[in-house]
Amino acid sequence: MSLATVSNVVNGYRPVGEQTRRRVQRAIDELGYAPNLGARHLRRGRTGLIALAIPELNNPYFAELAGSAIREAASLGYTLVLEDTAADRDRELALTDGSRRPVIDGLIFSPGRIGRDEILARTDPTPLVLIGEGVHDVPHDHIAIDNIAASHAAVQHLVSIGRHRIAFVGAQADDRQSAHLRLRGYREALTGAGLPFEPTLVAATTQFRRVDGLRAMRDLLALDEPPDAVFGYNDLIAIGAMRAIGEAGRRIPDDIAVIGFDDIEEGRFGNPTLTTISPDKERIGRLAVRSLVARIEGRPVHPPYDVRPPFHLVPRESTLAQ
Repeated sequence: MSLATVSNVVNGYRPVGEQTRRRVQRAIDELGYAPNLGARHLRRGRTGLIALAIPELNNPYFAELAGSAIREAASLGYTLVLEDTAADRDRELALTDGSRRPVIDGLIFSPGRIGRDEILARTDPTPLVLIGEGVHDVPHDHIAIDNIAASHAAVQHLVSIGRHRIAFVGAQADDRQSAHLRLRGYREALTGAGLPFEPTLVAATTQFRRVDGLRAMRDLLALDEPPDAVFGYNDLIAIGAMRAIGEAGRRIPDDIAVIGFDDIEEGRFGNPTLTTISPDKERIGRLAVRSLVARIEGRPVHPPYDVRPPFHLVPRESTLAQ
């Protein structure tokens, strides 16, 4: 049997007959052979490293998404490294200017502060895949859920349980943020339900942490007519809001129903458990890595695409009576 045949089996190339492939694989298993992936990448002029750049490493949503990406990268023979940009514009620009070209073979990027113009001005040839809602209409693969449709689902659920004064917590001044799209979906869903949009029920936050939800909810509770439901930009905001509601002696969901977004693990174990919009984080991570590796390895791929992974609403105790 030739070395070329063995190499074809090890590397998964075709054509190799099924009987031959089985014989070679049996020998590989018996010998305990494992290919040297580092040497393979070096022979092809690559490092075997890809990066995932996210704006909040300590946000459970990004941590869970990163886990999916790490697993998928490993299955394809790559090592994934994490880059926490802290949503800092200068750090995000540094990632896109090519200064890391000798280090990584490709980048999965969730922008928080740079937009379409900065991505279009990029001259670095390193393959790039975008995730999240920070940038649209650029010549790169883009993977993100439909935030407007997801927000419609959240508000419609609150309306379906009889709520009429529905607040939105987590609005942002920067219209590149996904918060802008979720707020838009919130407003459209109110209109569709025949409910008025009340600016006093929209609470802005500087960030998307638990404490931001806590502070914003305290302000909403101080209104002459507090809300009877709250839609949090994310689960962390919603969890902070629930803390403020409890401190004020209000009951969830009897007095105020709460829904979040992201379906992080913490929301499944609170008291009450948190109703949420659940994006398919596992699929987002897998798709991002697969599309990036396809471009790195020069496989035939279609033009840059805009993928919308699925989401679903998970009703729990924070909107449903226990």
